[in-house]
Formats: sequence, structure tokens, C-alpha cells
Amino acid sequence: MQVEDRVKDKYHTWKNMVEKHLIETLPETDSRSRRLYEAMTYSLKAGGKRLRPVLLLEACSLCGGSARQALSYACAVEFIHTYSLIHDDHPSMDNDDFRRGKPTNHVVFGDGMAILAGDGLLNSAFDVMLSEIRAAAGRGESSESVRNLAEAAAEISEAAGVRGMIAGQATDLLCTGSGSIPKAERDAKMPEGSREELLLYIHRNKTGALIRGAVRAGAMIAGASEEPLQILTEYAENLGLAFQISDDILDVTGDAETLGKNTGADERLGKLTYPSVYGLMTSRKKLEKATAAAVTAASRFGEEGEFLAKLAIDLQNRVS
Repeated sequence: MQVEDRVKDKYHTWKNMVEKHLIETLPETDSRSRRLYEAMTYSLKAGGKRLRPVLLLEACSLCGGSARQALSYACAVEFIHTYSLIHDDHPSMDNDDFRRGKPTNHVVFGDGMAILAGDGLLNSAFDVMLSEIRAAAGRGESSESVRNLAEAAAEISEAAGVRGMIAGQATDLLCTGSGSIPKAERDAKMPEGSREELLLYIHRNKTGALIRGAVRAGAMIAGASEEPLQILTEYAENLGLAFQISDDILDVTGDAETLGKNTGADERLGKLTYPSVYGLMTSRKKLEKATAAAVTAASRFGEEGEFLAKLAIDLQNRVS
């Protein structure tokens, strides 16, 4: 079997495992909150690459752990990612009405319920992870295994929080539209740093942090030692940056129907993006550089790293 086929088969295996258990892992609400549950599952069922949970499962397996052991954490990471998309699409932020080929959550369920659906998914992620830690302790698993689960949950929490994804979202919000407002007002609200520094900060946190957290959490669940954990961290940081640069480029050059979301939004909103700061040609070079660094890191695992290496290349060349 060719490398491409092996990678594709493994991706589908991890993705299908997540798809099968995603909804059943989500804590149910009572009948009086049924509309909330419908709003949460609407966005979860909308599909997507499931990249973050796939990365978590692969990192766990690569470090000698069991994918079954990490499955609830993989689902939890997808809850967090989906919550972030619901809030990103909200009128108070990017005001998008189309996501994954479907009307966005607030279009279907209203502004308030969409906010609560995002809140519910975020909270459910920690509900699921803490329940897994409690269950592991109750089963009499070793203190090391329980500690590994706790460390992985802490890693995901930091990645999703005010030192990670939310920090990136906040800075992105502060920088949005800065080119169209008076200089004095722009300077008053803009965080410190050059446009290049702020752009990198946004991308490493808003997108990169949860990718990094998912990979590291998978390795932690498996009890990875420091060396593979550091290699995987290097891989994830470069992959996360490459993924967002690619997103920036596709917003300019991509097809809305293929992407499943509207294009040109970054320019309309005046966002800091790689094309707006560096232009398309340089952005593509920076995408290639980040991808190459991710591939180099994955290659340190030898044949066992071929999935991660090929995945980085595929994401560089993606059209959706």
C-alpha cells in the first residue's frame, strides 16, 4: 500500500472513531433545555475535518498509548473547536452566516441561543475530561495514568483559555478593522507590537494553540517522555501556523462552495492576515517554510512519523 493510501486510511479510521462517539460523548440536557441541546448538536453534526481530535489520537498512538483511552479527550477537543466556531461566526465577532456548507448557528437558533450553545460545548469538554479522570481513578488505574489524564486536561485547558485560543481571539478582535478607523483611535485600541508581531501572536494562539494542545495532550495520555513530547510540540506549532496561513490564503483565492464558507471576509473586516501583511507570494513561501519544519519534526520518528509528515503536506495543498 502506498504512503498516501496508508495515511488516508488512518485518517479515516481516526475520524470515523470520533464521528461515531462524538454525540454520545456529549452530556445530555434535560427536556426543558432541549433547544440548547439541539443547537449544540447542530454545529457538532455539521462535519469538518476533525483535524484536532485526529491529531490527538495519532499522537497518543505514536507514543504507545491506546486510541480508546484517548477517545473522550479527542471528542472534548472537538467540542472546544466547535464552540469557538459558533462564537467566531456570531454577529458580535466575524458575523458569518455560512459555515461547513450550512447556515451558521445564530442564523438557525438566534443570537442568544448560539452563545449558550458555544458555552455549553466548552463546559461539556471539561465535564467529559474530568469524568474520565474520575472514572480512571474509580477503576483503580495507576496513579501515573490518572496523573497523565489530569496533565492532558490541564494542557487542553491552557490551550483553549486566556493564555491560548481566547487570547488570540481577543487580539484578533482588537486588530480587526484597524485600517479603516482614525489613527488616534486605532493606536489607542491596538495592542503593543508591529503588525508582523501581532499577526504571529494571533495565529499562534487563535488557531495554533488548540492544535498544539491536542497533540501534546494525546502524547501525555500515553505517558510520553520528554523527547517525543518536544518533537511533537515542534511539529504541532509549525503545523498550526501553516494551517492558519493556508486559511488566510484560501480566504483570498479559494472557492466559497468548495470551502463551505464565505470568502473575502478577512478583507471586508480589515483583519490582520498573512496576505494583508506580506502579500500572497510571500505568504505562500511562509506556508512552505512552516510546513517543511513540521515535516522535518515528524521525520524524526522515522517511518512511524509518516502520517504526521504527509498530513502536513496535504494540509499545505488543501483547497478546503
